[in-house]
Amino acid sequence: MIQKIFLTPFQKFIKIEGFSGILLLLSTITALVWANSSFADSYTSLWDYKIGISSENFELKKPLILWINDGLMAIFFFLIGLEIKREVLIGELNSIKKIAFPLFGALGGVIVPVAMFMFLNQNPDTFKGWGIPMATDIAFSLAVLNALGKRVPLSLKIFLIAFAIVDDIEAVLVIAVFYSGTIKTTLLFIGLGLLAVLYFLSFKGYYSKFILFFVGIIVWLLFLKSGVHPTVAGILLAFSVPIRQRIETSTFLDQLEGIFTDIKNSRVLQKPILSNEQIEHLDNLEDWSNKVQSPLQHLEHSLHGWVAYFIIPLFALANAGVLIDSSVAIEVPLVINIILCLVLGKGLGIPSVIFLAKKMNLVQIPADVNFKQIIGVSFIAGIGFTMAIFIASLAFASTPEYISSAKIGILLGSLISAVLGYILLRISSKKDIE
Repeated sequence: MIQKIFLTPFQKFIKIEGFSGILLLLSTITALVWANSSFADSYTSLWDYKIGISSENFELKKPLILWINDGLMAIFFFLIGLEIKREVLIGELNSIKKIAFPLFGALGGVIVPVAMFMFLNQNPDTFKGWGIPMATDIAFSLAVLNALGKRVPLSLKIFLIAFAIVDDIEAVLVIAVFYSGTIKTTLLFIGLGLLAVLYFLSFKGYYSKFILFFVGIIVWLLFLKSGVHPTVAGILLAFSVPIRQRIETSTFLDQLEGIFTDIKNSRVLQKPILSNEQIEHLDNLEDWSNKVQSPLQHLEHSLHGWVAYFIIPLFALANAGVLIDSSVAIEVPLVINIILCLVLGKGLGIPSVIFLAKKMNLVQIPADVNFKQIIGVSFIAGIGFTMAIFIASLAFASTPEYISSAKIGILLGSLISAVLGYILLRISSKKDIE
């Protein structure tokens, strides 16, 4: 019973992300077919269509694809920020012992692919793409693991989740430091000042989702206009959301018993509506329910479905439509470089660093995970779809042909990584793992 209570949230998370991976695959295939069909012009014109507002002193007008990449993806990064905060405070990253295993894996999954990209790159114009192979797509990766069923132990899936979270932290730092534009410090400091106010209110125990929403929009806009990529604002806003409950669960349960009794004893109307007395008791129940919920947990739960089932598939649909045509200039060395970095950089870099850390007694590998499985999951970590495409769009914003080349490399590298990882895990994993 106790085991079920603790494992259910992870299993639910894995199930959501696994299905999200299927939607991602469908969106990717749709985008590729659409961009290479006779309706290719409609694909391009749709995402290039400008939406926004403009006046004499202010203009906020962007192509639809940028509203997705800068706007909706800020919500995606906000969710990542919530997950990072939860895991660091009370989850799989809340102690040195817990974080060591995925941390060393994430270091290997960043240092080796990035170093390999820099070493193999021969074109100074494509050097900016060094950050592309560093990230792992959690949705696609978990979808591949889920396809293996009980052959893969839950602890290996937990490792992949924790590894991807550490990976996301590293990717966000890289985006903030290396892939932001010319910074207007005044606007940035105003945005940071508003964030400081939210942090102070959270520290004092005050939280309002309405204040978070309106201040969040202002901070997002300030970051956008300052030159810092607005998705960074999503991460920083998430850290202002408190994780603690306003009342203890035991207090809520005591109140729940009293409210249940009150509702049970209240007058029942003969009409298909509630009495005023019942409405008051239900309002009281809603107030106590809001108090017992962790604001961070509630927001994370509310947003996860929207991000997994709408935002990420829409991002894929808008960004994965690469025109595959001999007349389109493709930077072949860039394509090959990205493929090698995703497949070999991740597949060999992660287990190598973990192996060294194990030899130095710096990490403890779960008993039900063997080293062959670590190698298999490391190749799966080479699926770098969402974040990799996002970084590519930032790195080569002024050179569309490099973006297309990078996307081809990401798609092929991710596909090869998925196939190799699946085969290795299928061979190395036992059939009867419970």
